[in-house]
Amino acid sequence: MTIKTVREKVKKWSWVLVPIIAIGGLFWPRLGLLLFPIMITLIGLGLFRGKYWCGNLCPHGSLFDRIIRPFSPGKKIPQVIKSPWLKWGFFAFFMGMFSIRVGGVIGDWGNTDFWDRLGFIMVLNYMMPTIIGITLGLIIKPRAWCKFCPMGTVAELSYRLGKKLGFTKKTDLLVSGSSPEVCADCGLCNRSCPLELKPQKAVFEETLDDPRCIKCELCTENCPKNLLKMNKAG
Repeated sequence: MTIKTVREKVKKWSWVLVPIIAIGGLFWPRLGLLLFPIMITLIGLGLFRGKYWCGNLCPHGSLFDRIIRPFSPGKKIPQVIKSPWLKWGFFAFFMGMFSIRVGGVIGDWGNTDFWDRLGFIMVLNYMMPTIIGITLGLIIKPRAWCKFCPMGTVAELSYRLGKKLGFTKKTDLLVSGSSPEVCADCGLCNRSCPLELKPQKAVFEETLDDPRCIKCELCTENCPKNLLKMNKAG
């Protein structure tokens, strides 16, 4: 089984983890502890490939793409949702609330219910993207939530750090383009981008070096001229 095949299976089925953690965690709080290895993986992967997790491995991303997309009107994401003020403001709010909640249970370290309480906090945090993400997906666009997802912001920050440290030079994946004279300027690549970036720029500028790119490859798959590819940096 190739890496691509594994990735496609994860993209197709990882959404199953969302109800298991978000709903099952209300009855068995320790299911929320599964989010710790997920967060560690997201941050570690971010150092080398940016928001690759978001576009290929994220359970919520899989839920939005596989389950919500058929029922979404696919409207253009409102500017307020794309605003950096919302993105960074929500990130500060989310991390602040998370820190306060974790701080509230630290004193129970060593007690029998510590892991249950900590797991329940993680479940509550997981409910937020589940409820808000599904709602936005059903009234606007499947991945509207991803424009200001706090974990996506963490991955982006990790990516920026990885670039400064030189970790991404040979491991990063970038949308690359060629033959601008052949481009039909149909805009299909831009319209297929779930975060409404402009991958068509890669045709004229050789690469799309945007830290917000989730490496989902939808733009490369939807270019009728096959001018876009996802290639390793360097």
